[in-house]
Amino acid sequence: MSENLEKSHLNEAGKSQSNDSEQGLEDAMDGSEVALQKKKSGSPSSQRVQRPHSSPPRFVTVEELLETAKGVTNMALAHEIVVNGDFQIKPVALPEDSLEKKVKEIVHKAFWDCLSVQLSEDPPTYDHAIKLLGEIKETLLSFLLPGHTRLRNQITEVLDLDLIMQEAENGALDICKLVEFIIGMMGTLCAPARDEEVKKLKDIKEIVPLFRAIFSVLDLMKVDMANFAVSSIRPHLMQQSVEYERKKFQELLEKQPNSLDFVTQWLGEAADDLMNQKYKNALPAGGGAAGSGDSPMPSPAAVQNYAYLKLLKWDHLQQPFPETVLMDQARFRELQLQLEHLTVLGAVLLVTFSMAASDIASQANFAEKLKMIVKILLTDMHLPSFHLKDALTTIGEKVCLEVSSCLSLCGSTPFSSDKETVLKGQIRAVASPDNPIRRIMDCRILTFLETYLASGHEKALPTIPGGLGPVHKELEEVAIKFVRLVNYNKMVFSPYYDAVLSKILVRS
Repeated sequence: MSENLEKSHLNEAGKSQSNDSEQGLEDAMDGSEVALQKKKSGSPSSQRVQRPHSSPPRFVTVEELLETAKGVTNMALAHEIVVNGDFQIKPVALPEDSLEKKVKEIVHKAFWDCLSVQLSEDPPTYDHAIKLLGEIKETLLSFLLPGHTRLRNQITEVLDLDLIMQEAENGALDICKLVEFIIGMMGTLCAPARDEEVKKLKDIKEIVPLFRAIFSVLDLMKVDMANFAVSSIRPHLMQQSVEYERKKFQELLEKQPNSLDFVTQWLGEAADDLMNQKYKNALPAGGGAAGSGDSPMPSPAAVQNYAYLKLLKWDHLQQPFPETVLMDQARFRELQLQLEHLTVLGAVLLVTFSMAASDIASQANFAEKLKMIVKILLTDMHLPSFHLKDALTTIGEKVCLEVSSCLSLCGSTPFSSDKETVLKGQIRAVASPDNPIRRIMDCRILTFLETYLASGHEKALPTIPGGLGPVHKELEEVAIKFVRLVNYNKMVFSPYYDAVLSKILVRS
């Protein structure tokens, strides 16, 4: 199957979680924008494949479109929290010289200037200051957990706005004392990472700059609290995420019936490739159903696995990504880049160790050192400014120096100039995607991933194919990420895949 993937031409292309958690996610994402792909493309028909027709066009209102975008955003947020263990909410940083940033600065400056004027009057006017104290009070209360009864009573008692207004009217308001209480409460409620920011507040003597600094630190504390909430709901969301995402996608599908068009094309092309049997070993053992004809009918599981492997060879600029894996497009793209990097790295090491003496190739320390050198020189491989052929020329020079040095230390016969020239030429030739060694490495990597994917939920990794030994750690890391991503996607969307494949995998 992996050889088929390497050479095949890619054509263009339940139960929900608790109401509180779901409502919280939806409320948090109000107003977010989601880009929806609407471009359609056809796929060639097959003698053995009957394609379901695309859904007819349907007019939608702006309200329906916004509601659909909101549902997709909520589903994407839940998915990101579950899949990305490092997910964190970060403060919004507006671009420098942007209109939004300039407007925000002007409005804020006008407000703080107005506050400064009010407090400078004789007697001072506290209208704006009392509004700020009210906002601070609500923010501090929002940080409390249900068991924080004592702290809640303290905040409510000290920041009693009715009492504060009476004191202001009678000229008895001590705003510095209130601010001192606020800073102390912030120090009690903040995360350890914010201790230094809160401590600095005590050094600010002027009231207006102090208010500004307080709100700045409170904004950071809000982000900390949001991330704490995310980490708290993650275990619950992990249990409910499959049903939640499936429910949200079903809601999207009901509003946009064409939301499986690209999935249908993706699975149909995978079925075409398998049934065309461009290569004899396209199907895994037992993957095809018995039947008449020279090409066995692949099983739905075989088609799905092959379709996922196709995502590792995807043309992201020209082909629309299938809807059900769209939220993971960046992750599949990252895996694709890692595998391309791994293919070149493995090819260089295979060429080197094939020409070097066997006693050198078997030295673990030297092999690891050489691998790290090549990895570092290939670090920027996917940047537009990177020239692989030039980098491989440099790598060839460095590899020959390292090999000659190791041969000298081992007392072995040093490399001849002719042998060095040949090795440098073979390493430089790896720059071509059609290089035989590179194609072999690519095929073996895909075979390994295919085998691991077909093994289901078995914990043990399959045997590393020959020639991939030097990069087995990196390959296993990528394989684990890939299979986890695929298995989670299957759990969520398998009913839709089964429905699509039941129409595709029929005899003509």
